[in-house]
Amino acid sequence: MTAPFARLSDDDLATCVHCGLCLDACPTFRVTGLETESPRGRIYLMTQWKRGTIAFDEEQVKHIDLCLGCRTCEAVCPSGVPYGRIIETGRADVEDIRRPSFKRAMSRASLRQLVGHPRRLKAAGAAMRLAQKLRLTSVARSGRMLPPLSPQYGAPAAGIVPAIGERKHRVAFLVGCVMPILYPQSHEAAVKLLQLAGCEVWFPPGERCCGALFAHNGDLEGAERLREANMRTYDAGTFDALIVDSAGCGAHLKDFYPGLNGRVKDLTEWLGEVGLPAPKREVQMRVTYQDACHLAHAQRIKKQPRDLMRALPGVDWIEMRHPDICCGAAGLYSTLEPAMSNRILQEKLEDLTATRADVVTVANPGCQMQLAAGLRQRGSTMKVEHVSEFLMRAF
Repeated sequence: MTAPFARLSDDDLATCVHCGLCLDACPTFRVTGLETESPRGRIYLMTQWKRGTIAFDEEQVKHIDLCLGCRTCEAVCPSGVPYGRIIETGRADVEDIRRPSFKRAMSRASLRQLVGHPRRLKAAGAAMRLAQKLRLTSVARSGRMLPPLSPQYGAPAAGIVPAIGERKHRVAFLVGCVMPILYPQSHEAAVKLLQLAGCEVWFPPGERCCGALFAHNGDLEGAERLREANMRTYDAGTFDALIVDSAGCGAHLKDFYPGLNGRVKDLTEWLGEVGLPAPKREVQMRVTYQDACHLAHAQRIKKQPRDLMRALPGVDWIEMRHPDICCGAAGLYSTLEPAMSNRILQEKLEDLTATRADVVTVANPGCQMQLAAGLRQRGSTMKVEHVSEFLMRAF
């Protein structure tokens, strides 16, 4: 075991000047008004622990647990505080010394023993589909939130799909871990859009979970092992860009995989660069968009998805008042911290339903599941679609 708080960087912590501009951007501060539930408060707490001026306290750890890791604070911080790195390394340090808990032990075990192993995860997905078919799904929150499951998305046997028309680019595609189980239709639409954009799409053989869920929950060692395995796969291939249609995965790959040399691209970022052919039909729908935290704040991508969707003929576009405030999903957060997750979700649903949109589009599977479950509970008929699915309506 490493020394307590050995991973946390003094240089990173020192970048915070405690100005407080992050406060109103932080979802947990917005709903509680508590300094301890703000980025500034959490940085202060971790700084004092590292210096030894405050004794490590299990009760105070709850403030670290309640951080969504949404990185909204980074987008408004004038000092460039690397809060995403601080909270991930801080959580890793905390996990070294905190008392064990059943819930957190089970979450780490499920990540390492299930999510990190594609064959096991595929079998689990098949079991969940069967349970839904037989109406055996759990009445627990995680069971209620699951969407109706379709057959899992899988790479084609040849490992490549050709461009439609002239081949202009060769891209790799991240299939990932939970997204092909929960939202295979999003992957199908994303790959079709890439083909329409003149891309030959390569599916790296042996690719595993990128490790984002591991890092977000303080298991940096698990994330590093997955990075090493995936880099062996990526290094064996040739591609112009690695395309990712899950915002959390894309942010993690950009931050955690320096060996990819800047070739990681969000789907909307890439399509914004290379372009799509002219739409084939109108999309007569009133549409709003929920910024995925790790797309808007970590990757600083807001304009491209909006430009792509607003360019479709017939679209009636409307913005929420706060489209870039977290919905409360945050990976495993909605399972580990359901009460706070729901408080944040309710604020988001008020903003969302006020738009009276026919569909809300998203760029991350966690957001898709969280918003769909919340709207369903309210009896709303508003649809939740991945940006790729919505764009394919025009083709």
